[in-house]
Amino acid sequence: MLPVKATLPPAKRRLLELYDALAEQDRATLTALAEFLVARGEGGVEPLEAFPEPDYIPRPAEESVIAAIRRLSQTYHMLDKAPMLHETSALMSAHILQGRPAQEVIDGLESLFSGHYERHRAGRGG
Repeated sequence: MLPVKATLPPAKRRLLELYDALAEQDRATLTALAEFLVARGEGGVEPLEAFPEPDYIPRPAEESVIAAIRRLSQTYHMLDKAPMLHETSALMSAHILQGRPAQEVIDGLESLFSGHYERHRAGRGG
């Protein structure tokens, strides 16, 4: 049995090859562009779906770094946490291994999460 790609017309096959060669973020951009072009061709452009607002949870006076990560994950539930894993781990390590004060680390975590949120929100046009 032939692979599905082999049965496609050359233009569609080339588009799939290009798509497969892209990084995940670029794939999302390409998909958004294709959706825009389709909507434009249908006589109108649909606005991008609004990016969800964070569910802000107040920061307690006393909070552990782990509790802060949980709180921020709930606050910014719409974010993919995987791209932040390295930076989150570095902050956690600075606290555990280097003795950096929890309050400083939590400040850094809050900046990290809010920065990722703002970049993703801006990227969606919201």
